[in-house]
Parts: sequence; structure tokens; C-alpha cells
Amino acid sequence: MTEDPWSPDAFEGRLRALESRYHSHHPFNVRLNAGQLQPFQVRGWVANRYYYQCRIPMKDAAILANCDDRATRRRWAERIVDHDGREGDPAQVGGIEIWARLGEATGLDRGALDAFAHVVPGVRFAVDAYVNFARQAPWQEAVISSLTEMFAPKIHRDRLAGWPQHYPWIRDDGLAYFRSRIPLASRDVEHGLEVARTWCTTRARQQRAIDILAFKLDVLWSMLDAIERAYPDDLEGAARP
Repeated sequence: MTEDPWSPDAFEGRLRALESRYHSHHPFNVRLNAGQLQPFQVRGWVANRYYYQCRIPMKDAAILANCDDRATRRRWAERIVDHDGREGDPAQVGGIEIWARLGEATGLDRGALDAFAHVVPGVRFAVDAYVNFARQAPWQEAVISSLTEMFAPKIHRDRLAGWPQHYPWIRDDGLAYFRSRIPLASRDVEHGLEVARTWCTTRARQQRAIDILAFKLDVLWSMLDAIERAYPDDLEGAARP
């Protein structure tokens, strides 16, 4: 017997209920935002997260390539510019460049950052799995996977509130990424939920959407698992970024 779909609001509520699995609750992130990490651990996190940032526009390009809806493509294309920036426009350098400046503000070498010299295998594997999912899945499912952004504004606000006191050695201009993403995340969530609520008109699709969002949450969580293992408190000095 086929189950009736949840109402759109009830369905959205079930998606939002997955917030408890967001990586903001990971022990490493809790320590990061509480000011309990050493500088090399902060740099390790920034360097590994940079790999994720650089792959996000590739994920978005995969969604565009699979999407047969012109209106959706026009709106989704904005995300690529958000991350890659616009050539010749100093006011729109893009999230990747802004994150790289965060790396430099923490003391990372730009060349090593761009070469992904500090990226650990577990992070690379998780991020690549996410991009491959977006390449292979129906575009609607790939859009739904981006809905972890529902939970992002708070994590950015927490960093902006705590990092200047916890990590005064990081230049303030390095925190610009967190400021920039709060309004963009809200815009992107609105579009992502619109796609999810429109496409998920059966219980099967709604459950599939919940499973997809859980998968993306696992990607983010496993990235922090790998980073936490790579940068223990007693890591020898020569291995520190």
C-alpha cells in the first residue's frame, strides 16, 4: 500500500529536523568555536575546508549540466559566480578567493593552499563523493543535497561572535567569508526548498530527499572526522601546517 505524502510544511519540517546531524555539533567544531584549538589545528581545518570550497562550483556546474529547466539554470548559475567570482570585478572576487584570504590570515602559505598540500585523504574522498553524486543524480536530488545550507547561518554567526576573542592572531579581514555567506545561504535555501517542495510530491520522493540530505550531512561530518584524526593535540611540530 502506497503511503500518502506528507504536507509540504510537514515534509520541510522533517528536513529541518535533521539539524541535529549538522557538523556544527561535531566535537571538533565545538572545540573550534569555543577557542580550544591550537593554531596548527585551525590552519589544518581551513586548508582542508578549502578543498571543499573549490569543489562546490564543480558540483553546481554538474547540476546545471543535468538540469533541463531554463529558469532553474538561470537562478542556479548565480552560485557558480558566488564561489568563482567575476573576472575583473574586485567587488565580486568569489567565495573561493575570500576563503583563501582566510587561509592567509591564519598563516597558511597561498601556494600550499592552492596545491591542496594539506588535504587529508578522508576529506578528499568525502568531497569527491559529493561531487560525483551531483554528477550522477537527477538535478532535483542534487539540489536537495545542498539544503544543508539551512543550518549554515548559525555556524557562521557563531564564528563571527567568538573567533575575534578566541583567535586574536587571525586578522579580522580573514573572517569576511563568514559574513558574506549569511545572506547568500538564506537566498539559496529559499530556492532549494522551492525545488524540494515542488518535486517531492510522493512519499517515496520525500523519503528519498530526507535520505539525500542525511547523506550530505554525513559528508560534512566525515570531513571533520578526518580532520580531527589528522591534527591531534600532540601532533609533532614538523607535521603541523
